[in-house]
Amino acid sequence: MANQPEQTPNIYALLIGIDGYKPNRLYKDLKGAVRDINLVASYLLETLKIPSERVFKLTSPNPEVAETIETKDPEPTYKNIVAKFNAITEIAQPGEQVYIYYSGHGGRATTIYPELKGGADQYDEGIVPSDIGAGGRYLLDVELATLLKRMTDKGLIVTVIMDSCHSGGVTRGDAAIRAGDGTDTTPPQKESSVALLEELSKNWKTLTEGVDGDIAWVPPAKNYLLLAACRPNEYAYEYAFDGKERHGALTYWLIQTLATSSTGLSFRKLYDRVCAQIQSKFPQQLPMLVGDGTRAVFGNESIPHHYSVNVSGVDSNQKQITLNAGLAQGLSSGTRFAIYPLTATEFSNRQQQLAIIEIVEVQASKSLARVLEPKEGGIEVRAEINIELGAPAVMVSAPVDLVRRVLLLDNKEGGDKEYQLPADLVEKQKEALEAVRQALTENGWVVEVQAGDELKSHYQVAVGRDGEYEISSETPLKNLGTPLQINAPEAANGVVKRLVHLTKYQAVQALNNPDSELTNYLELELVDQNKQPFSEPSNIVIKQGQQVFLRVKNTFSQPLNIAVLDLDSTWAISQYPIGGIEDIFFPLQANQPMYLKMRPALPGGENYKQAKETLKVFATRGLANFQWLTLPALDVDLGQRGGNLEEQLQKKAKEAGTRGVVSPLNNLLTTIGADVDNPPPPESTRAMLYEPDPNAEWLTKQVTFTITK
Repeated sequence: MANQPEQTPNIYALLIGIDGYKPNRLYKDLKGAVRDINLVASYLLETLKIPSERVFKLTSPNPEVAETIETKDPEPTYKNIVAKFNAITEIAQPGEQVYIYYSGHGGRATTIYPELKGGADQYDEGIVPSDIGAGGRYLLDVELATLLKRMTDKGLIVTVIMDSCHSGGVTRGDAAIRAGDGTDTTPPQKESSVALLEELSKNWKTLTEGVDGDIAWVPPAKNYLLLAACRPNEYAYEYAFDGKERHGALTYWLIQTLATSSTGLSFRKLYDRVCAQIQSKFPQQLPMLVGDGTRAVFGNESIPHHYSVNVSGVDSNQKQITLNAGLAQGLSSGTRFAIYPLTATEFSNRQQQLAIIEIVEVQASKSLARVLEPKEGGIEVRAEINIELGAPAVMVSAPVDLVRRVLLLDNKEGGDKEYQLPADLVEKQKEALEAVRQALTENGWVVEVQAGDELKSHYQVAVGRDGEYEISSETPLKNLGTPLQINAPEAANGVVKRLVHLTKYQAVQALNNPDSELTNYLELELVDQNKQPFSEPSNIVIKQGQQVFLRVKNTFSQPLNIAVLDLDSTWAISQYPIGGIEDIFFPLQANQPMYLKMRPALPGGENYKQAKETLKVFATRGLANFQWLTLPALDVDLGQRGGNLEEQLQKKAKEAGTRGVVSPLNNLLTTIGADVDNPPPPESTRAMLYEPDPNAEWLTKQVTFTITK
């Protein structure tokens, strides 16, 4: 549990969670939205100590979810949602903060504002109230814009968080998608309760003036901030992360980050951390941030109070520690914490650390951890040191899954639906998946999940409707090349090779060091051909061949060794040559800005009308060979490269003389990039070993954008 704030923030919150919907043809009941809202409410009430009279909840439970059947909260109907917006606008005073949190279905409907949206063939986006199937209507984006403008016109500091989709979708595998089945073409049955058309139109035109491209939920504005679970035309997932209870992916990792962060967070930093977690589990879901990302979470200009996990138990030998946070806070085995003295309030000074611990067992609301020895990445624990109950514990590293688990699904039913099989393939499933099972035994990078752990799989392999092997990560993965037919020779081995490739790719995606001392010393942004920022930095869309620049600046007092990796949609990872020079890293001098000119292009082939690409920048004070992380496109032989890369690094170290200290990060890079026949140990989910040496400091930042024709 996080430390308590010294004073109660001036915050009002409107929390809307909808699992249960009135009978309708588009929106199925969910199972995690109300639980999301209860989790957020608990954080606001118990951690931030927000008075209960300032927290307004509207919830509609799903009768099938036992723990949310009983609720005294008003129902989130269209009328009630609008009324609560108006009530908070009335009672909140200028300078106070308003947090609006929605968890449930998002929807699209044929526009009823064609003059605002550019024609009758356009659509409106909106929140889907619980009474949508009983004469209710959507709370549309045009209406949301007016409700928010009324708040900001009064001087309120507004944050909107949407854990839902923008558009229609389907449900597949173990993860549910928070969206309906297509665009609603039914005209609304009621007039807007927000404002007359004249006011709605005026506000929308004011807010959208000068905005290019699609608008997600509400127009971008300086006066409020929006954090949305996904971009337009993407999906927002809810999933049983602990194998039991469903949560929205955004909510789950947002609360996890808030509960375990070691320093005050800006929304930009919060967004970066949550994105990395979501992308490693759901590659098709990328959250978006609209507004001033430098604003402090739960603050205005100032940095909010520090939050940490606390020690709730210590054994007599000071070797086993119990923390008062567990699955509910999103912790996992392998996560490492630094323990500080009971009275510590400043956590940037590593000399104050008492011990480094690693979680070995996670329970519902607590975790068991062991104190690490120096050779394992810990620090020397002095005899006079006493770890006290209540001592703060700050996360220093999270585990990277180096060995991933796959679930073989051989029990599809026959039928004509997308998730079913033609009759002639039903009987061939078991034989086809048994071939994959046998092929798995010859590698150490991907293992089959054990009985009882099916919900913990990273990948699922099944037979598709056309007799091909289908690889999913809750939903089928795209851009996997030529389908591998189950009756083709070596097809099962081909599936395993693809799984190994995906494991390496997604390990690189997940690499992050959020608590690095260098975090605030590296600036990174993608800018246009005039070297100006894009209007929506979290939703950048670039035409193929359009010239852009990647701006990188080192504001640290010493040089940083950097590398730029390009993670593209063909599952390839390449290193961008800085200054036309292909080297293992580039030394970026102190206070040196650098503009890397590039013209992003779509991969070859007619299948690519648009593609998502990520530029990931690594920086370290020590030496590391980032070429360990490069990968060819899927289905290209990974080859052998270990000795050559080590020789390159040692040559660099020799050239640097006394400055040539190899960063401990290189050990992790070496493990991820090891040859296929040299896998990591089974069940390896190791974080990089902690090192007190300043050369161990490293960080990574990234930008993601979409390329279109």
